[in-house]
Amino acid sequence: MVKLKTIILIIYLTLGIINNAMAAQNKLANELSPYLLQHAANPVNWYPWGDEAFNQAKKQDKLIFLSIGYSTCHWCHVMEQESFMDNEIAAILNQSYISIKVDREERPDIDNTYMTLCQMLTGSGGWPLTIIMTPDKKPFFAGTYFPKNTRLRIIGLMELLPKINQVWKTDRKKLLNAGSDNISSLKTATIYTSGEKIDKYIIQKTYSKLSELYDPIHGGFGDAPKFPTPHYLSFLLRYWSSTGSVDALTIVQSTLKAMRTGGIYDQIGFGFHRYSTDNNWLVPHFEKMLYDQAMLSMVYTEAYLATGNAEYKKTAEEIYSFIQSDMTSPQGGFYTAIDADSDGSEGKFYLWSEDEIKKALPASDAALAIKLFNISSVGNYQESGVKTGKNILYQTKFISDNDFIRITKELKAARDKRIKPFKDDKILTDGSGLMIASYAIAGSAFNNKQYIEQAEKAADFILTKMRSKDGRLLHRYRNGQALISANIDDYAFFIWGLIELYEATFKIEYLKSAISLNNDLIKHFWDTKNGGFYFTPDDGETEIRDKKIYDGAIPSGNSVAALNLLRLGRITANSKLEEMVEKIGMVFSKDVMQAPAQHSFLVSVFDFMLGTTYEVVIVGDPAKDDTKEMLAAIKSHFIPNKVIIFKDNNNQDITEIAKYTKGQTTKNGHASAYVCVNYACHEPTQDKSKMLDLLKPQRKSHK
Repeated sequence: MVKLKTIILIIYLTLGIINNAMAAQNKLANELSPYLLQHAANPVNWYPWGDEAFNQAKKQDKLIFLSIGYSTCHWCHVMEQESFMDNEIAAILNQSYISIKVDREERPDIDNTYMTLCQMLTGSGGWPLTIIMTPDKKPFFAGTYFPKNTRLRIIGLMELLPKINQVWKTDRKKLLNAGSDNISSLKTATIYTSGEKIDKYIIQKTYSKLSELYDPIHGGFGDAPKFPTPHYLSFLLRYWSSTGSVDALTIVQSTLKAMRTGGIYDQIGFGFHRYSTDNNWLVPHFEKMLYDQAMLSMVYTEAYLATGNAEYKKTAEEIYSFIQSDMTSPQGGFYTAIDADSDGSEGKFYLWSEDEIKKALPASDAALAIKLFNISSVGNYQESGVKTGKNILYQTKFISDNDFIRITKELKAARDKRIKPFKDDKILTDGSGLMIASYAIAGSAFNNKQYIEQAEKAADFILTKMRSKDGRLLHRYRNGQALISANIDDYAFFIWGLIELYEATFKIEYLKSAISLNNDLIKHFWDTKNGGFYFTPDDGETEIRDKKIYDGAIPSGNSVAALNLLRLGRITANSKLEEMVEKIGMVFSKDVMQAPAQHSFLVSVFDFMLGTTYEVVIVGDPAKDDTKEMLAAIKSHFIPNKVIIFKDNNNQDITEIAKYTKGQTTKNGHASAYVCVNYACHEPTQDKSKMLDLLKPQRKSHK
């Protein structure tokens, strides 16, 4: 018996070695992307995007099967298990196609092009994204998820792939013509011509549209699936600030409360899941994205400044706690995402049965947890319409007392013993830029030095580790290697972070870096003919250069770049930068006017530009209490449309950047605030209360 077991073990080991050897032939094995590495052992002969794949397609006269996804995508996992791990599908792909895998987070330039095509051809999009094209990159077929075999109305790959290959062999002119037509359509879709100037009316129109979309029962906007859309809330806070609209503030507060108490929020480990599959924020899609944490922590911080509600501050602090423990690298960068799946099932890591609660906690705490998080024996989580006995934890109202803190710590300790979801540990400049901005804003608002230090550490990491030899930004860092040319989001979001970091620390080097990188952005991305920024640089790989303005899960690069231009223009008194903001508005005016809510971040920029704005220069000795108190006073209030400059009596470096500060000095040795409102400057004041009075909103209607 022992010999037999030994022989069986040797056979299994031998088979494992053979399988590993076969897996090593997959050309994704040497990639750095976690998503590509997930597919390195597939029987499909995957290639990474590159010349080798396209040269082989031409040499072998094969079509290209392009699959785009990301490491924490649930349906990407499903398609892999159903099809790409299947030997029958692999045999068809390997025989008739050259198969290419792309990580959409690593190569958003490629993803943007083919997602646009998919939306043009099918009316919708998503991931996994499936494209079939000719060897010379002419795409003629697009879709998203496909099962192995046809079911319901979705054709299976077993039927689709042979049919398309047969057409390639017998009527390839049809596919070539379709591909050429699609390329022409893509190029036409990327042409933007200058339109009308955006005026103040767009602000009221955006508010009206968001009011229509608002769900007064559950909070949030629209129907299921329901996304957090923090830029909606950010716009509404600014609208409330400038108009005093109680309704706008009500929308913000009800939505923030509903999300924080709902199942979309991880009540135990903190942080937000991607979106809610239902209207009342109970059942989330469980993946966690860095950019969601950045944008949501930012809006909860702003809501705290606007209202003084400690619940919002506590929520932001919980998100930062989650980021620090789960999504921060030792070097200071931020990881990209955490998967929805674990142990082969979506959400398994986050679900609790009543018995599991009772086993994890003492009896009295278990009873309190069951009540606090609305746990029942039948459960509230369903699979295929059947309750599973598992519960998504949620609160009926926000509670964060000592009992809550103790119980969540105990439950988290028990949960951490489970198999954890996969973590995508690549560091992206764009997502990290958003997180830097958020940390810097909260560090100022909460007077939290640790948050500011974290923002500085992350910014310094990008400035030193994620730049090319000529100083330009790179997009991705993993395993000690920074690669891939940066796109507009990388530049815009990181510059945003640097500006916020300057206003949090008043360290001149961050402002200088922001200005330098903004110059690079203009040089390599700006459309000198029509205005607006392309997504890719002028020396990038992609043939089709598109411009993005839609504010989706995150604001568009053009929207954030416009904010940066406006703020840097005000700081440096460079009117040319503000003129570029006007051109961005004009080139995208048709899109914005047709769907203002979907461009709410850009509309917020125009609220800044066209509404009441403030420029503040504070002059003083940073070591003295009066200077510290004046700076703390302005940072502790919600004053969105402002720029702040600090002039250190002991260091005149800022005068090199903002020459108009040369004549601004302290009065009688006391810190002084120079406040300008709508280009009209007031007498300097040494009284922080008077300074704040000058910065009070001058509310008016946008009608």
